Amino acid sequence: MPEAAAALKWGVERRLEFIEFRLYWEGGVNRSDIIGAFDVSVPQASKDLTLYQERAPQNAIYDKSAKRYIASNEFQPCFLKPDAGQYLNQLRSVAEGILAPSESWIAHSPPYAGPPVPARGVNNDTLRTMLAAIRQNQAVEIKYQSLSSDDPRWRWIAPHAIGFDGFRWHTRAFCEVSRSFKDFLLSRIIEVRSTRPSEVSPEDDADWNELITLEIGPHPELSESQKRIIALDYGMRGGRAQIQVRKALRYYALRRLGLDTPLEARRPQDQQIVLLREPASG
Repeated sequence: MPEAAAALKWGVERRLEFIEFRLYWEGGVNRSDIIGAFDVSVPQASKDLTLYQERAPQNAIYDKSAKRYIASNEFQPCFLKPDAGQYLNQLRSVAEGILAPSESWIAHSPPYAGPPVPARGVNNDTLRTMLAAIRQNQAVEIKYQSLSSDDPRWRWIAPHAIGFDGFRWHTRAFCEVSRSFKDFLLSRIIEVRSTRPSEVSPEDDADWNELITLEIGPHPELSESQKRIIALDYGMRGGRAQIQVRKALRYYALRRLGLDTPLEARRPQDQQIVLLREPASG
Protein backbone atom coordinates (compact mmCIF):
# COMPACT_ATOMS: atom_id res chain seq x y z
CA MET A 1 0.00 0.00 0.00
CA PRO A 2 1.38 3.49 -0.80
CA GLU A 3 2.63 5.42 2.24
CA ALA A 4 0.01 8.14 1.71
CA ALA A 5 -2.78 5.59 2.08
CA ALA A 6 -1.50 4.07 5.32
CA ALA A 7 -3.71 3.96 8.46
CA LEU A 8 -6.96 5.02 6.77
CA LYS A 9 -10.40 3.53 7.25
CA TRP A 10 -11.69 1.61 4.22
CA GLY A 11 -14.49 4.08 3.42
CA VAL A 12 -12.17 7.06 3.59
CA GLU A 13 -9.57 5.31 1.46
CA ARG A 14 -12.19 4.49 -1.17
CA ARG A 15 -13.22 8.14 -1.40
CA LEU A 16 -9.59 9.20 -1.76
CA GLU A 17 -9.16 6.60 -4.51
CA PHE A 18 -12.21 8.10 -6.19
CA ILE A 19 -10.73 11.60 -5.98
CA GLU A 20 -7.54 10.31 -7.54
CA PHE A 21 -9.46 8.39 -10.23
CA ARG A 22 -11.20 11.58 -11.33
CA LEU A 23 -7.96 13.58 -11.21
CA TYR A 24 -6.04 10.98 -13.21
CA TRP A 25 -8.60 10.00 -15.85
CA GLU A 26 -10.74 13.15 -16.11
CA GLY A 27 -8.39 15.88 -14.97
CA GLY A 28 -10.45 17.21 -12.09
CA VAL A 29 -12.87 16.64 -9.22
CA ASN A 30 -15.14 18.65 -6.91
CA ARG A 31 -17.30 18.14 -3.83
CA SER A 32 -20.42 17.36 -5.83
CA ASP A 33 -18.65 14.43 -7.47
CA ILE A 34 -17.90 12.86 -4.08
CA ILE A 35 -21.39 13.54 -2.76
CA GLY A 36 -23.00 11.96 -5.82
CA ALA A 37 -20.80 8.88 -5.79
CA PHE A 38 -20.89 8.11 -2.05
CA ASP A 39 -23.99 9.92 -0.73
CA VAL A 40 -21.98 11.78 1.92
CA SER A 41 -22.63 15.23 3.35
CA VAL A 42 -21.10 18.45 2.03
CA PRO A 43 -18.84 18.79 5.12
CA GLN A 44 -17.64 15.21 4.66
CA ALA A 45 -16.83 15.78 0.99
CA SER A 46 -14.91 18.93 1.91
CA LYS A 47 -13.06 17.01 4.60
CA ASP A 48 -12.13 14.31 2.08
CA LEU A 49 -10.69 16.87 -0.34
CA THR A 50 -8.74 18.52 2.46
CA LEU A 51 -7.38 15.15 3.58
CA TYR A 52 -6.39 14.32 0.01
CA GLN A 53 -4.44 17.57 -0.25
CA GLU A 54 -2.70 16.81 3.03
CA ARG A 55 -1.72 13.31 1.92
CA ALA A 56 -0.82 14.20 -1.67
CA PRO A 57 -0.05 17.96 -1.66
CA GLN A 58 1.61 17.95 -5.08
CA ASN A 59 -1.29 16.37 -6.97
CA ALA A 60 -4.21 18.83 -7.06
CA ILE A 61 -4.61 22.56 -7.65
CA TYR A 62 -7.84 24.44 -6.95
CA ASP A 63 -9.23 26.19 -10.02
CA LYS A 64 -11.36 29.08 -8.74
CA SER A 65 -13.04 29.77 -12.06
CA ALA A 66 -14.08 26.13 -12.55
CA LYS A 67 -14.68 25.61 -8.80
CA ARG A 68 -12.93 22.26 -8.89
CA TYR A 69 -9.59 20.69 -8.18
CA ILE A 70 -7.51 19.90 -11.26
CA ALA A 71 -4.55 17.57 -11.65
CA SER A 72 -1.19 19.32 -11.40
CA ASN A 73 1.73 18.76 -13.76
CA GLU A 74 3.51 16.95 -10.91
CA PHE A 75 0.60 14.54 -10.34
CA GLN A 76 1.67 11.08 -9.13
CA PRO A 77 -0.86 8.45 -8.01
CA CYS A 78 -0.78 7.80 -4.26
CA PHE A 79 -4.00 5.89 -3.56
CA LEU A 80 -4.87 4.44 -6.94
CA LYS A 81 -3.04 2.08 -9.27
CA PRO A 82 -4.24 3.36 -12.66
CA ASP A 83 -5.15 0.51 -14.98
CA ALA A 84 -6.17 1.21 -18.58
CA GLY A 85 -7.78 -2.21 -18.87
CA GLN A 86 -10.00 -1.61 -15.84
CA TYR A 87 -11.04 1.80 -17.15
CA LEU A 88 -11.96 0.40 -20.57
CA ASN A 89 -13.84 -2.55 -19.03
CA GLN A 90 -15.81 -0.09 -16.91
CA LEU A 91 -16.55 2.05 -19.97
CA ARG A 92 -17.73 -1.00 -21.91
CA SER A 93 -19.80 -2.32 -19.00
CA VAL A 94 -21.70 0.98 -18.72
CA ALA A 95 -22.23 1.22 -22.48
CA GLU A 96 -23.58 -2.34 -22.67
CA GLY A 97 -25.85 -1.96 -19.66
CA ILE A 98 -23.91 -4.37 -17.46
CA LEU A 99 -23.05 -1.61 -15.01
CA ALA A 100 -25.34 1.29 -14.09
CA PRO A 101 -23.82 4.74 -14.74
CA SER A 102 -24.33 5.56 -11.05
CA GLU A 103 -22.10 2.60 -10.13
CA SER A 104 -19.27 3.78 -12.35
CA TRP A 105 -16.58 6.26 -11.37
CA ILE A 106 -16.48 7.61 -14.93
CA ALA A 107 -18.27 10.97 -15.13
CA HIS A 108 -17.57 12.02 -18.70
CA SER A 109 -17.62 8.94 -20.88
CA PRO A 110 -16.06 9.34 -24.30
CA PRO A 111 -18.24 8.29 -27.23
CA TYR A 112 -18.09 4.49 -27.32
CA ALA A 113 -19.31 1.80 -29.71
CA GLY A 114 -18.70 -1.92 -29.94
CA PRO A 115 -20.12 -4.94 -31.73
CA PRO A 116 -23.60 -5.86 -30.49
CA VAL A 117 -23.73 -8.66 -27.94
CA PRO A 118 -27.02 -10.62 -28.07
CA ALA A 119 -28.85 -10.70 -24.75
CA ARG A 120 -28.84 -14.15 -23.21
CA GLY A 121 -32.02 -15.24 -21.46
CA VAL A 122 -30.68 -16.50 -18.13
CA ASN A 123 -33.53 -17.03 -15.70
CA ASN A 124 -33.01 -15.47 -12.26
CA ASP A 125 -34.31 -18.52 -10.39
CA THR A 126 -32.13 -20.84 -12.46
CA LEU A 127 -28.98 -18.89 -11.67
CA ARG A 128 -29.94 -18.63 -7.99
CA THR A 129 -30.42 -22.40 -7.82
CA MET A 130 -27.08 -23.07 -9.50
CA LEU A 131 -25.27 -20.72 -7.13
CA ALA A 132 -26.85 -22.40 -4.09
CA ALA A 133 -25.96 -25.85 -5.45
CA ILE A 134 -22.33 -24.78 -5.93
CA ARG A 135 -22.13 -23.39 -2.38
CA GLN A 136 -23.78 -26.42 -0.78
CA ASN A 137 -22.32 -29.14 -3.04
CA GLN A 138 -25.73 -30.25 -4.28
CA ALA A 139 -26.97 -32.01 -7.39
CA VAL A 140 -29.82 -30.40 -9.32
CA GLU A 141 -32.43 -32.03 -11.53
CA ILE A 142 -32.83 -29.87 -14.62
CA LYS A 143 -34.87 -29.96 -17.81
CA TYR A 144 -32.26 -29.17 -20.45
CA GLN A 145 -32.49 -28.53 -24.18
CA SER A 146 -29.35 -29.65 -25.99
CA LEU A 147 -28.71 -29.50 -29.73
CA SER A 148 -28.15 -33.25 -29.84
CA SER A 149 -31.86 -33.96 -29.28
CA ASP A 150 -35.10 -32.50 -30.57
CA ASP A 151 -36.82 -32.41 -27.21
CA PRO A 152 -35.59 -31.30 -23.78
CA ARG A 153 -34.89 -34.03 -21.26
CA TRP A 154 -34.57 -34.25 -17.51
CA ARG A 155 -31.19 -35.04 -16.03
CA TRP A 156 -29.26 -34.67 -12.80
CA ILE A 157 -26.18 -32.46 -12.77
CA ALA A 158 -23.79 -31.45 -9.99
CA PRO A 159 -22.62 -27.89 -10.75
CA HIS A 160 -19.39 -26.59 -9.23
CA ALA A 161 -18.47 -23.45 -11.23
CA ILE A 162 -19.77 -20.70 -13.52
CA GLY A 163 -18.10 -20.06 -16.89
CA PHE A 164 -18.33 -17.54 -19.71
CA ASP A 165 -17.26 -18.18 -23.30
CA GLY A 166 -17.34 -14.53 -24.37
CA PHE A 167 -20.99 -14.63 -25.41
CA ARG A 168 -22.83 -17.12 -23.23
CA TRP A 169 -22.91 -18.08 -19.55
CA HIS A 170 -22.75 -21.71 -18.53
CA THR A 171 -22.32 -23.85 -15.46
CA ARG A 172 -19.58 -26.44 -15.26
CA ALA A 173 -21.14 -29.58 -13.84
CA PHE A 174 -20.94 -33.34 -13.55
CA CYS A 175 -23.63 -34.94 -15.72
CA GLU A 176 -25.11 -38.15 -14.35
CA VAL A 177 -26.30 -39.17 -17.82
CA SER A 178 -22.90 -39.11 -19.51
CA ARG A 179 -20.96 -39.67 -16.26
CA SER A 180 -18.61 -36.81 -17.16
CA PHE A 181 -18.02 -33.13 -16.49
CA LYS A 182 -19.60 -30.87 -19.12
CA ASP A 183 -20.70 -27.30 -19.81
CA PHE A 184 -24.42 -26.54 -19.54
CA LEU A 185 -25.67 -23.25 -20.96
CA LEU A 186 -27.76 -21.48 -18.35
CA SER A 187 -30.11 -20.16 -21.04
CA ARG A 188 -30.96 -23.75 -22.08
CA ILE A 189 -32.03 -24.84 -18.61
CA ILE A 190 -35.79 -24.74 -19.03
CA GLU A 191 -36.84 -25.88 -15.59
CA VAL A 192 -35.42 -26.99 -12.25
CA ARG A 193 -37.29 -29.69 -10.38
CA SER A 194 -35.41 -30.76 -7.27
CA THR A 195 -32.07 -30.91 -5.48
CA ARG A 196 -30.18 -33.44 -3.37
CA PRO A 197 -26.73 -33.78 -1.80
CA SER A 198 -24.00 -34.51 -4.33
CA GLU A 199 -21.28 -37.10 -3.92
CA VAL A 200 -19.16 -35.55 -6.68
CA SER A 201 -16.18 -33.42 -5.72
CA PRO A 202 -15.15 -30.40 -7.81
CA GLU A 203 -11.59 -31.69 -7.46
CA ASP A 204 -12.55 -34.59 -9.75
CA ASP A 205 -13.00 -32.22 -12.71
CA ALA A 206 -9.45 -32.57 -14.03
CA ASP A 207 -9.95 -30.36 -17.09
CA TRP A 208 -11.34 -27.50 -15.00
CA ASN A 209 -8.59 -27.67 -12.40
CA GLU A 210 -5.72 -27.96 -14.88
CA LEU A 211 -4.23 -24.75 -16.29
CA ILE A 212 -2.69 -24.82 -19.75
CA THR A 213 -0.60 -22.21 -21.54
CA LEU A 214 -1.46 -20.98 -25.00
CA GLU A 215 1.61 -19.50 -26.66
CA ILE A 216 0.83 -17.18 -29.56
CA GLY A 217 2.88 -15.14 -32.00
CA PRO A 218 2.40 -12.98 -35.11
CA HIS A 219 1.41 -14.75 -38.30
CA PRO A 220 4.68 -15.79 -40.03
CA GLU A 221 3.55 -14.41 -43.41
CA LEU A 222 3.17 -10.85 -42.10
CA SER A 223 5.90 -8.31 -42.85
CA GLU A 224 8.34 -7.42 -40.10
CA SER A 225 6.64 -4.08 -39.46
CA GLN A 226 3.24 -5.79 -39.30
CA LYS A 227 4.63 -8.35 -36.85
CA ARG A 228 5.87 -5.55 -34.62
CA ILE A 229 2.40 -3.99 -34.60
CA ILE A 230 0.76 -7.31 -33.69
CA ALA A 231 3.35 -7.83 -30.95
CA LEU A 232 2.35 -4.48 -29.47
CA ASP A 233 -1.35 -5.32 -29.76
CA TYR A 234 -0.95 -8.50 -27.71
CA GLY A 235 1.84 -7.38 -25.37
CA MET A 236 4.29 -9.89 -26.82
CA ARG A 237 7.91 -10.15 -25.78
CA GLY A 238 10.39 -11.66 -28.17
CA GLY A 239 7.56 -12.27 -30.63
CA ARG A 240 5.61 -14.42 -28.16
CA ALA A 241 2.82 -14.07 -25.63
CA GLN A 242 1.59 -16.65 -23.16
CA ILE A 243 -2.03 -16.89 -22.09
CA GLN A 244 -3.07 -19.16 -19.24
CA VAL A 245 -6.50 -20.73 -19.40
CA ARG A 246 -8.31 -23.62 -17.79
CA LYS A 247 -8.11 -26.71 -19.99
CA ALA A 248 -11.91 -26.94 -19.93
CA LEU A 249 -12.07 -23.50 -21.58
CA ARG A 250 -9.40 -24.16 -24.23
CA TYR A 251 -11.90 -24.41 -27.09
CA TYR A 252 -13.56 -21.13 -26.14
CA ALA A 253 -10.20 -19.37 -25.81
CA LEU A 254 -9.04 -20.55 -29.24
CA ARG A 255 -12.33 -19.48 -30.78
CA ARG A 256 -12.12 -15.97 -29.31
CA LEU A 257 -8.55 -15.65 -30.56
CA GLY A 258 -9.59 -16.80 -34.04
CA LEU A 259 -7.40 -19.88 -33.78
CA ASP A 260 -10.12 -22.47 -34.24
CA THR A 261 -9.93 -22.47 -38.05
CA PRO A 262 -7.13 -23.61 -40.41
CA LEU A 263 -4.53 -20.92 -41.12
CA GLU A 264 -5.08 -21.18 -44.85
CA ALA A 265 -8.75 -20.27 -44.43
CA ARG A 266 -7.94 -16.60 -43.77
CA ARG A 267 -5.49 -13.99 -45.02
CA PRO A 268 -2.50 -13.33 -42.74
CA GLN A 269 -3.76 -9.74 -42.27
CA ASP A 270 -7.07 -11.14 -41.00
CA GLN A 271 -5.66 -14.02 -38.96
CA GLN A 272 -2.84 -11.91 -37.49
CA ILE A 273 -1.73 -14.45 -34.85
CA VAL A 274 -0.90 -18.14 -34.76
CA LEU A 275 -0.61 -20.77 -32.07
CA LEU A 276 3.12 -21.39 -31.70
CA ARG A 277 2.92 -24.66 -29.81
CA GLU A 278 0.42 -27.06 -28.33
CA PRO A 279 -0.78 -26.08 -24.88
CA ALA A 280 1.27 -27.37 -21.98
CA SER A 281 0.25 -27.80 -18.37
CA GLY A 282 0.59 -24.58 -16.40
